[in-house]
Amino acid sequence: MIRSVLLCASLAAALIVAPQAAGAQTRAAPPAAATPARAVVTRHSLTLGGARVAYDAVVAETVVAAPEGTGEATIVTTAYLRADVPTTDRPVLFIFNGGPGASTTPLHFGAFGPMQRLGEGEAQYLAPNAHSLIDAVDLVFIDPTGTGYSRPQDPSQDGGAPFWSRTGDARSVAEVIERWLATHDRAASPRYLLGQSYGTVRAAEITRVAPELRFDGVLLFALVPGERSGPLAYMSSLPSYAATAWLHDRIDRRGRSVEQVYDEAVRFARTDYVSALIQGGALPADEKTVIARRLADLTGLPAALIEEHDLKIDNRLFMFNLLADQGLRTGQLDTRATARLDAPAKQPPHDDPGLSYAPEASRAIARGQSVFRASDGGSVVDAYYREKLNYRADDAYQALNLRVNSAWNHEGFKDAMPYLAEAMKRDPDMRLFWAAGYYDLSTPAYGGRYTLDQAGVPADRLTAAYFASGHSVFVEDRNLAALAQAVRRFMRVSDEGR
Repeated sequence: MIRSVLLCASLAAALIVAPQAAGAQTRAAPPAAATPARAVVTRHSLTLGGARVAYDAVVAETVVAAPEGTGEATIVTTAYLRADVPTTDRPVLFIFNGGPGASTTPLHFGAFGPMQRLGEGEAQYLAPNAHSLIDAVDLVFIDPTGTGYSRPQDPSQDGGAPFWSRTGDARSVAEVIERWLATHDRAASPRYLLGQSYGTVRAAEITRVAPELRFDGVLLFALVPGERSGPLAYMSSLPSYAATAWLHDRIDRRGRSVEQVYDEAVRFARTDYVSALIQGGALPADEKTVIARRLADLTGLPAALIEEHDLKIDNRLFMFNLLADQGLRTGQLDTRATARLDAPAKQPPHDDPGLSYAPEASRAIARGQSVFRASDGGSVVDAYYREKLNYRADDAYQALNLRVNSAWNHEGFKDAMPYLAEAMKRDPDMRLFWAAGYYDLSTPAYGGRYTLDQAGVPADRLTAAYFASGHSVFVEDRNLAALAQAVRRFMRVSDEGR
C-alpha cells in the first residue's frame, strides 16, 4: 500500500497583492445549530485575474465521536469563504489529502489555498497564490485525526485507533462535512469532494458510510488502484514505465510525445503483454523473447533482464535499473527525481527521491509583492495559523504522522472505487474528475483508469486529466495552472447539470 502522499514542494507564479494586512480583525463565528467546539474568523483579500476577492478564513474545531462510544477526536478544518457574494447556492469544495497520516498541506499550501508555501527549510515563506480557486468556490480543508491540528482526545498510544481505519476515518470526516454544511447553512450549495492518493479511498468510503450525503462531483487526484497483484499489477504499471523511459531518453522516441508513448504502452499492456503474463510458464520460449524485446523497446530495460524476471517488471526492478549505468535510481512518487545508487540508506518513505521533488527553482519575490515569513524562524505553517488566522493550537501542526500510517487498519485493502460507482448510480447527476501524473509509479495512471473502468464508472460522466508530473500533479506552475483551469471547468459543467 502507498505509505504517503505527502510533502510535495509547492512552487508557483507571482500574484498581484497579498492576502491580508497585518493585524486581522477577529470576529465571532456565525451562529448555527451544530456549532463547532471553537471557531475563529478573520477577513482577508486576494487579487485574482485583476479583481479583488474578499474572503473569510474560518478555522474551526469539531468534536466527533467514534462508533459505540469508543473515543472522541477534535478535527480542525480551515475554510476560505468568499465574503463579497451571496453564499446560499455558492459551490463548496471539501478537500483532504491521503497517507494515511498526511495533512492537507500539499493541497492547501501547494495547490488551491489563497497562500502558497515557497522556498525550503528555514527559508520557507508564504506568498499569494495566483491559482487559488477561492474566487469560484468556497474551500474547506479537512485534516483528519492525527494530522494538522486534529487530535484524538485520548493522547495514549491507542487513543486514535477508532479513527485510524477505513470506516472510522470515513465516518468522522463525513460527520465533519455534514455539520459544516449545517453550521454554515449551505444545504442548497453545490458541493464537491476532493481527495488525493489515500484520500481517493477516503472519498469513496464516505459515499459508502454516508450515502445520504450527496455530492455534485468527486475529484480524485492520484487514484489508488484496486487490484495490485498478479498480471494486472505489471500491466497497469507498464505505461508509466514507458513514459519515464521516454523522459530520461532511454528509448528511441522517434519524434513521439510522452502522450503517444504512453498510449502505445497502454495498447500493448492490455493486449499482447497481459496475454503473455496470463500464460506464465506455458508461454513458448520464442514468444517470451519477442515480448521481452518489445518491453525493452518501451521501458529502456535490457531485454535479457526482463526475460530473466519472466516478463514481470515491478517498481523496484524498474527504478533501480533504468539509469543503473549512470549510477542512479529514479524516484517512485515522481520518476523525474533521481538519487545515487550508493547514497546512504534512509527509512521509507524518505528513501524516495521523488518525495519532495521540486522541478522548478523557487521563484523570486516579485517587486512590491507582500509575503509572509515566520518571525521566529520556526514553521511558517504554524506561524500563519497563529499570526494570520489568529488560531492558537496546543501543539505544532502535524504535516505527516507516520504513527497514524503504521497503525492504520485498511480493512483488507478492498478496492473502494465500486462505492463511488454505486453513488453515481444513485445520483445520475453526480460526476467524477480524475487527475493523474505520467511519472507516478506509486499510483500509476493506467492503474487508476483500469480501476475506474472496472468499477463501472460511466465514461460519459468521467473527466480524465493527465499531467507531465509525478504523484502531485500541481507541483509545477504550468501544471497547477492547467489543473486549476480543468477543475473550474469541471465544476461549472457539474453546476449546469443541477
